[in-house]
Amino acid sequence: MDFVIRAVLPEEAYEYTICHIACWKDAYKGTIPDEYLNNMSSEIEHRTEKHKEALLESGDTKLCCAEQDGRMVGRLGFGGCRDDDKPGFGEIYAIYLLEGLWDKGFGRQLMDFALSELKRMGYHGVVVWVLDENTRAKKFYEKYGFAFDGTKKEIEVGKKLIEVRYVFG
Repeated sequence: MDFVIRAVLPEEAYEYTICHIACWKDAYKGTIPDEYLNNMSSEIEHRTEKHKEALLESGDTKLCCAEQDGRMVGRLGFGGCRDDDKPGFGEIYAIYLLEGLWDKGFGRQLMDFALSELKRMGYHGVVVWVLDENTRAKKFYEKYGFAFDGTKKEIEVGKKLIEVRYVFG
């Protein structure tokens, strides 16, 4: 099976959106309310337009996909850190795979790709925000050498949740 990580093209915004929703449904079942996850499908046009806008922007945000045998099976977004207290840091905004590809080394390939690209872009460290309840993702980041730096924020995603910041480098 061929596994490829590549940049997403603007004309692939719809397919990328479908992958985004499927990955979120796999990653967040039991954490984010089902009503919210199921409602994402009713916003496909809006989400597709947002992704297309992001893909057409000329900033340093990169949106990539993971493909297996020509089908999008994961997504990766990274660029400059959005946190004012981390100048010179990059950020991984999104790193997801469909559940059937978990624990097969594909997540490691996505992470290696993101870290390599962020280093090439000149960032000397990387942050990632993760839901505090997402122990699976936190363990993945910790294996990579990311560590919780004590920073938390509350977000609303169908219910109030806490995100924690992990830092690498």
